[in-house]
Amino acid sequence: MSRAPKPLPLSTSQARQIWLRAQRLDVRAPFGEGAAAVADAIAHLGYVQIDTINVIERCHHHILFSRIPSYRRADLRQAQSVDKSVFEYWTHALSYVPSNDFRFFLPAMREHRRDGHKWYASVTPADTRKVMRLLRAGPLTIRDIEDDVLTEKEHLWQSRKPSKRALQLAFYTGVATVSERQGMLKTYELMTRHFGWDKLPTPASGKEITAYLLDRALRSQGLVSLDSICHLDAPSKKAVAALIAARVRRGELAPVTLDGAGKQEHWAQPAALMPAEVPPDLVHILSPFDPLIIQRKRTNLIFGYNHLFEAYVPKAKRKLGYFALPVLVGDEFVAALDLKTDRQGKKLLMQKWTWIGSGKKTAGRKELKQKIEDELDRFERFQLAE
Repeated sequence: MSRAPKPLPLSTSQARQIWLRAQRLDVRAPFGEGAAAVADAIAHLGYVQIDTINVIERCHHHILFSRIPSYRRADLRQAQSVDKSVFEYWTHALSYVPSNDFRFFLPAMREHRRDGHKWYASVTPADTRKVMRLLRAGPLTIRDIEDDVLTEKEHLWQSRKPSKRALQLAFYTGVATVSERQGMLKTYELMTRHFGWDKLPTPASGKEITAYLLDRALRSQGLVSLDSICHLDAPSKKAVAALIAARVRRGELAPVTLDGAGKQEHWAQPAALMPAEVPPDLVHILSPFDPLIIQRKRTNLIFGYNHLFEAYVPKAKRKLGYFALPVLVGDEFVAALDLKTDRQGKKLLMQKWTWIGSGKKTAGRKELKQKIEDELDRFERFQLAE
């Protein structure tokens, strides 16, 4: 019996460089431009989270802008509605996902079709028949349905319109997809008609889905743990752990001991364990929903930064502000900026600037502030662009 390989020691500085390279935040324009760049970015990251908060640009546009300097909102519309290279579905949250990955989500769609969805248990057969009749006639938004009798909400984010809940259930079961967005107004279309399919693709097997989850994390994270691979997906951990063990035995994955991680195990592909230095002058103003930020414990472990999302915190208790954006310079978080876009006045408003980490040092502060302000100018132009 062969011995288990000895874990390789890794510093958090090395881990930062590996993760930033995997996230494509180590260069300014890793994906090119246009709708093809959007499709390539989402394919590489695995998914881009969608969120409704609009105090500055919504996070799906912001995440793409951070990796595509020439990004325009029309590029995502082109990818979703015309090229159909991306579609919307649930990962750990509602997200844009590569259309080439569709079959990995089909088993979840079939499960919702068979067993229902806990969020939409109140949808009646009559509600379903109504929206299906309308969908068969053509694409549909909730504004096209004017004869709903409003009902009480079952939870905070639920609509009072039965037809909207029925449309959302059709979305989760894979009968319908979101074919277009105007802001947060969604146009629903029959899934097969949207993609031009006679029938849905063959669903991925359980083993294929497990490999997909692991490979997606390795590609976009570089250095992985069970928690980072299965973020908010605890039921998948057992199968993923077994696959990791098999790949370690075959020499395809290397176990890693990460400084400060304690007993939490990490792994990486051997080729990924060659950190490349991130340009020290590269500045990114990130969304709080960016893949580099959204797993708070991981970000804190590797970067020593625990981001506070305070939109739902009472104003008097906020430390960074309502919607603070972390500022990454090189491979360090140095500031958090609470911004607000005044679209009518056509300007970006600075609510609060908080220095964090090495940004608290006074030496070189003037030059650092100038670098961030230069990036703020670019960010403002993006915010105010049509």
